[in-house]
Amino acid sequence: MPSNMTIDRPTFVSHLECSLTGERYPADVLSGLSRAGRPLLVRYDLAALGAAVTREAIMARPTDLWRWRELLPVRRTENIVSLGEIETPLLAIPKSAGSPNVLVKDEGRLPTGSFKARGLVMAVAMAKELGVTRIAMPTNGNAGAALAAYATRCGIETIVFCPDDTPEINVREIALQGARVYRVNGLIDDCGAIVGKGAAEGRWFDFSTLKEPYRIEGKKTMGLELAAQFGWKLPDAIFYPTGGGTGLIGMWKAFDELEKLGWIGSERPRMYAVQASGCAPIVRAFEAGEEHAERWEDAATVAAGIRVPKAVGDFLILRAVRESGGKALGVGDPAILQAVDDCARKDGLLLCPEGGATLAAYREALRTREVDEDERVVLFNCATGLKYPMPRADAAIDRFAPIDFDAL
Repeated sequence: MPSNMTIDRPTFVSHLECSLTGERYPADVLSGLSRAGRPLLVRYDLAALGAAVTREAIMARPTDLWRWRELLPVRRTENIVSLGEIETPLLAIPKSAGSPNVLVKDEGRLPTGSFKARGLVMAVAMAKELGVTRIAMPTNGNAGAALAAYATRCGIETIVFCPDDTPEINVREIALQGARVYRVNGLIDDCGAIVGKGAAEGRWFDFSTLKEPYRIEGKKTMGLELAAQFGWKLPDAIFYPTGGGTGLIGMWKAFDELEKLGWIGSERPRMYAVQASGCAPIVRAFEAGEEHAERWEDAATVAAGIRVPKAVGDFLILRAVRESGGKALGVGDPAILQAVDDCARKDGLLLCPEGGATLAAYREALRTREVDEDERVVLFNCATGLKYPMPRADAAIDRFAPIDFDAL
């Protein structure tokens, strides 16, 4: 448990709210989607919160996720589950981005190697607080790994379903960390249908993206951290790899809460929802001016983490993108792989494919003058590149044969 979380604290959560209709729901009750079938958002008594803590007090605390405890929903310290959620660094990649003003927020430094740890640590802590004993979830890999780790740590039984082409390392990681994991001959929403059916029969609680209120609260810490790291003045643009879009939605919520607290001004980054062109339902809906995104058929991309044919929070993603003056951008697999290769070889930072998508999208946005090289831009690398296939490196030397040192 983090050293700064040693006593119980008053919660500032006031209620839950339907993201579509605004209908209110009580806090402290196990909840899924609203009656309208849409995600529930956690709301806080920000006036009381602002009177209880200042941003200066938060800045004086250790730089972990739990420094933001007043803006998080867990009521009792005993229900916190932690594997050491650090504040992730911002790293310049001037050679591959072509600008010293582009920073990568490297989420691969988090427990289980991805930003899924942020959402799942909060969702699991709240599941523990609300008495959940069995959880099921669909995953493309990293979310399942984070869920397995945190749920195992606090004794919650976990069942995970993943597409049958999920990277082998993710499947094995999920299993080794204590979950029962099953491969499904379909995509992530096909896995979600299995989870939903079991939940309807009372077999487990459905932990699918945005089908419980608390994963957003963990993911919003990305936005809280950015505000603090940038001296309470936000960057000009954020490029975010978007599948279910929880993090983009969470950051937009964080910025709103920070402004209401008076900790930042009204300026906002332009939010760019980055998708692979082989699975781009948000891009298609954005370009068509639609409020909701139709399911993307025959989804295929090397960036498995953003291969989400249908997102339950589609309207929230599109709302944030449009309100910010940003866009939804699609990039092809060749550009994604080239960006990963360039960043590793030129700047020494190994991106995951989804992180490579944000660099590819930034490069295209720079080419089309959607962004300016002088603007402060943050790209999200959502997982360590060590979890993904790399090119072969087969060069070898026979130590018993003459060695041509000039050729080495």
